Amino acid sequence: MSKLSSTSFKTIVVAALSTVALVVAPLTPAGAAPGDPQSAASRVEPSVARIDTIVDYQQAYGIGTGIVLSPNGEVLTNYHVVQGANTINVTVGRQSYPAELVGYDRQHDIAVLQLQGAAGLAPAPFGDSAALAPGAPVVALGNAMGTGAPLTREVGTVSAFDQTVNAEDELTGSSDQIDGLFEFAAPVRAGDSGGPVVNEAGQVVGMTTAASVNFRMGPGGKGFAIPINEALGVAGQIRARTPSDSVHIGPPTLLGVGVRTAQRQNGGVIVQDVIPGGPAETAGLIPGDVLTSIDGTPLDSARTLTLVLDRHYPGDVIALTWLDQIGQQHTGKATLAAGP
Repeated sequence: MSKLSSTSFKTIVVAALSTVALVVAPLTPAGAAPGDPQSAASRVEPSVARIDTIVDYQQAYGIGTGIVLSPNGEVLTNYHVVQGANTINVTVGRQSYPAELVGYDRQHDIAVLQLQGAAGLAPAPFGDSAALAPGAPVVALGNAMGTGAPLTREVGTVSAFDQTVNAEDELTGSSDQIDGLFEFAAPVRAGDSGGPVVNEAGQVVGMTTAASVNFRMGPGGKGFAIPINEALGVAGQIRARTPSDSVHIGPPTLLGVGVRTAQRQNGGVIVQDVIPGGPAETAGLIPGDVLTSIDGTPLDSARTLTLVLDRHYPGDVIALTWLDQIGQQHTGKATLAAGP
């Protein structure tokens, strides 16, 4: 998600804790273009969704891209495009729809949305990402210029497979990896995240996963994409409403704290903010406390906290253990709420 304005950089834990930044090495220039990129892009363009989001807590606006999966308005996108959003609005063609989050897989950066009142949409034509080869021409479609402007069409070539991108959380210091991506030489930008990567036959073979509020691309025009075979596999699980250790169905859970990873030998996360009246405040947490475990799971980082919360649902009662500012241990229970 590309946030266009923000008055606060603190983050409330809603299962997602904060926005992450892709850290990439210096890059190579874009390669040769497909023989007819305009024709290839035109076949998929009616199935591209433009995503606009509002994050109330940060008073921020975001943009991103999605791919239409079904005539009734199921849309595939990156989870980071809609992470933390209180309001999601999606435009397909000239029609705009409010959208709800069906579910997500945070570790693979995949989410599925349901557009309200949608019917008769054109599902994207999908290809086989396993058939891609180095040097294959591709076109990345995206919403980097905003919903009122033409879609971006970034032309390039596939350059590498099975790539790993290091994702570093600038707000909490936690880090993670996104694996199994293919690399392509094309200058994708903020707002293109979640958009289709199209082969010269006009088929979607990948989903761009780069650029959100703090995502930054290196110079020279390198992009990374989730192979569409993998993305559709996860999307199918979400569409079937089948939860797992990595797939969460429905909105994230809200604990109601803003945290950062504690720099201490025994781990934990430092509570920076507590939502008034939220589950954490009701349990007794206050700013400055160090949250050390949830349901007996030690918290070694802010990232671990989000992953533990992803395995829970609104209404679940969880046991919390924390230390106050003088080091005294406390325990309590919190009933999780539904988050944005």
